[in-house]
Amino acid sequence: MDYKVLIPAAGTGSRLGGITKYLNKSLINIGNEPAISRIIEKFPQGTPFVIAVGYKGELIKEFFELAYPGLDVTFVDVDPYEGKGSGLGLSILKCEEYLQCPFIFCSCDTLVNEDILLPDHNWMAYDNRDHVEQYRTVTINNGNVISINEKGVYDGGSIEPYIGLSGICDYEDFWKAMREGGEQAILQGEVFGLRRLINKGIEAVKYTWFDTGIKVELDTTRKRYADTDGPNILEKENEEIWFVNGRVIKFSADEKFIRDRCIRSSELSGYVPQVTGHTTHMYSYNYVHGQVMSRCATLPLFKKLLGYSKDFWHIAEIDPKDSQVFKDTCMRFYKDKTLERIQLFYTKYGKHDSDTYINGIFYPTLESIISDLDWGWIADGLPGQFHGDYHFENIIYDEQADNFKMLDWRQNFGGSLETGDIYYDLAKLLHGLIVCHELIAKGLYHATWTDDVIAYDFDRKQILVECENYYYQWLQEKGYDVKKVKALTALIFLNIAGLHEYPYSLLLYGLGKSMLYRCLYEDRGAYEE
Repeated sequence: MDYKVLIPAAGTGSRLGGITKYLNKSLINIGNEPAISRIIEKFPQGTPFVIAVGYKGELIKEFFELAYPGLDVTFVDVDPYEGKGSGLGLSILKCEEYLQCPFIFCSCDTLVNEDILLPDHNWMAYDNRDHVEQYRTVTINNGNVISINEKGVYDGGSIEPYIGLSGICDYEDFWKAMREGGEQAILQGEVFGLRRLINKGIEAVKYTWFDTGIKVELDTTRKRYADTDGPNILEKENEEIWFVNGRVIKFSADEKFIRDRCIRSSELSGYVPQVTGHTTHMYSYNYVHGQVMSRCATLPLFKKLLGYSKDFWHIAEIDPKDSQVFKDTCMRFYKDKTLERIQLFYTKYGKHDSDTYINGIFYPTLESIISDLDWGWIADGLPGQFHGDYHFENIIYDEQADNFKMLDWRQNFGGSLETGDIYYDLAKLLHGLIVCHELIAKGLYHATWTDDVIAYDFDRKQILVECENYYYQWLQEKGYDVKKVKALTALIFLNIAGLHEYPYSLLLYGLGKSMLYRCLYEDRGAYEE
């Protein structure tokens, strides 16, 4: 039958708090795909979609441009999408002219396991919940909906939560009710029109429901859709990576970030995937086959990677004038950024610098440790071609082709697109050997900070420990400054502490502070915990 699917995605997602600061709630990552992709995939190819957009609506449009260039989709702008006069009903009414046929209504935060019925009759979807107070409910009798109840209303019958998914066959009656409903229709949304259809019959259909619209349900939903064989990606609030329709799509709230990434993909041609499309806040490339190094690493393969990397890190020839400019860039990149990021961590998590015991060992203030750091030594970098985020989760090995490919390259180094500090890549590689993203993503760590006591621990893979020990030997043999690599690695942990979620952030801070101290004062050699 001919029908369409309506997905309202204009709201701010206020029930999710800071999760929707940079993204519309329909783009929240669920198992390495945005929620709205999980919805799209439930319908046959060729199904037409009507999507109401408002808050961060341009990001939804950008995503569809890259992920679904051939999809039959109509975007409808909703204004206002928040405040006085706004509401789900307004989003629906704005789409009326495009939905003059039977259609399926699907909230952008509703995911289900089962196949979705056609709208060849009226139906409403429900599921079971122990506590129904926070949901609209339907009263069911003999498999039919006999009333639709607002939150907290109980009429004495058998009620179940309505999950925001319905089939509307009698669309003319539905639209007549919505138009006549005034403010109540605006506030109540699709259920106002559905009530008009009860006398025509509405089947109650049970689905297995996963909600992405409230925090308490989101964790359960993410566990259900977790991609255990997919890449290990640690969340950042202003960035996202999705894997959709054979493409990898990278989002950033920073427009310059995306612009520079696209330029650098050409600079690093042959080493990184070719960008196939880009918008203001996103770029895409074709999925790269192979395994991330953290999952396939062996010592012989790591040695092969180091040889490949040494060829990649070719040193740039720069004149004395440019050499000083490069050192000044390194100074800003390392010192200024480190101090800013540490302050960001304190502010974000309500902490302050102090003498601390970290895993039972006394450490002075971080400020005193940093004051003893020779920043001239740190800033005396090795200019050359760079990746910028070079660790095992960003390196793919294709066994069949016997080659490596680098992912998620840094957009610039202190503003430079061509030349960066090779030592930064060396340190990034070490930081990924010490802390395995895969194990962190599985929650195999703990970290606490109470008063002046920091305690942390994290699991490690034996193969990564072996690679780390060999890495120090290789660095020394190739003439690199091993102590500098360790110091920069400690600074990396401190830099990223404020960018990650609690309590992982505490682990990064404690690890960075203790590692920097030991690097500067104890010179113990290989990192030990």
